[in-house]
Amino acid sequence: MALACQRNSYLREFKSRVKSCTPAESTLVTNGKKDKVKGFHVILEDTILFPEGGGQPDDRGIINNIDVLRITRKGAEALNFVTTEIAVDTEVDMKVDWTRRFDHMQQHTGQHLITALAEQMFGCATTSWCLGERTSFIELDIPNLTEQDVAKLEEVVNEKILAEIPVTPHVFEDKNDPKLKEYRCRGLPDDHVGPVRVLDIEGIDGGTLCCGTHVSNLSHLQLIKLLFSEKGKKNKTNLHFVAGGRVRKYLSRSVQTERSLTGLLKGPLDQHFDLADKAVKGFKSCQKNVNTLLKDLAVLEAQKFKSLSEPDQLFVLHRREGDNDFMNIVVREINDKNVNCYLTVGDDKGAGLFLLSGPEDILKEVGPRMAEIMDGKGSMNRGNFQGKVNKLGQRHKAEKILREFLQQSQQQSQANES
Repeated sequence: MALACQRNSYLREFKSRVKSCTPAESTLVTNGKKDKVKGFHVILEDTILFPEGGGQPDDRGIINNIDVLRITRKGAEALNFVTTEIAVDTEVDMKVDWTRRFDHMQQHTGQHLITALAEQMFGCATTSWCLGERTSFIELDIPNLTEQDVAKLEEVVNEKILAEIPVTPHVFEDKNDPKLKEYRCRGLPDDHVGPVRVLDIEGIDGGTLCCGTHVSNLSHLQLIKLLFSEKGKKNKTNLHFVAGGRVRKYLSRSVQTERSLTGLLKGPLDQHFDLADKAVKGFKSCQKNVNTLLKDLAVLEAQKFKSLSEPDQLFVLHRREGDNDFMNIVVREINDKNVNCYLTVGDDKGAGLFLLSGPEDILKEVGPRMAEIMDGKGSMNRGNFQGKVNKLGQRHKAEKILREFLQQSQQQSQANES
């Protein structure tokens, strides 16, 4: 038996009963970070919460007001990952996150429509697809699509949406049913058990194997925008698109970006490229001049130190606008093995770079300690100890450690001589 979400993708609430609840662990992504979370896998007698499959991400929802954090598939069963145990045989109320579900329905059916029409118009199969968080793309088995091809395909796609063509799922209880050979099929997963579902877009696609959730009529897609095509892997083309509600969101982001750029570049949309190109070229020219000035300044700083009548054993310099080249030029210009150089560049309130030069035994001993104080790491590079740090504001504490170490080394050397 197909799941309730596959029989009727429009169900938002549903009652069922718990078949099993077993301890489990799942890797969840929060704010871009992966964390292993302990909880339970709940299997229900039937469900409206779709497990990931067919290129479609899993649903979100609640079971008895308990958040379902992930849904995976095991054979014909949907595993609902929750952090609260639910007793076996408990009757439960389910609610699906309808905003997420309907968005996935629109993108998924949109993919089927684009796939079918692209094959009819250009003779190319779809080899894979990706339903992303903001946009999606279809991998077409064709070297390239021209802008004219994309425009024509988009026109035909939206004509079919306006025609209000039905989209109908058909369920076969046996995967060995000979009728399945009549449909487009990339093959079922090796562990597939239970019924097989085929999606039919009347007069466009006679049937494609698919386990996902879909709209019941192309009119529910509202609109599809083909964004652009680009070269894909192995002589294939990736065609990017948005469907339904994502078109409005994409347009809203584009309008906000346009308005921001209009204010920044002081010109209307049709001049943005020329104005941005001019700004980038101007920035590169300024950056080149800055780099030249920094190199000159590095030489002057070194000459200033060398001109001192009684230079210190330790040369310390911080330059907010500097970089690695600046520090290396200073050290190279000083070129005195009897002088230890400690240089830092960057913002005192944030991250930066540092360089330590001098005898190798001193660098290896004190360099890592200084890096640790400034919350960073470093290593030997071309005879110097260099690294990146996150707390450049701690550079004075690092300098203190270096001075104390040099003083102890000097005292030890004097003691040995005496």
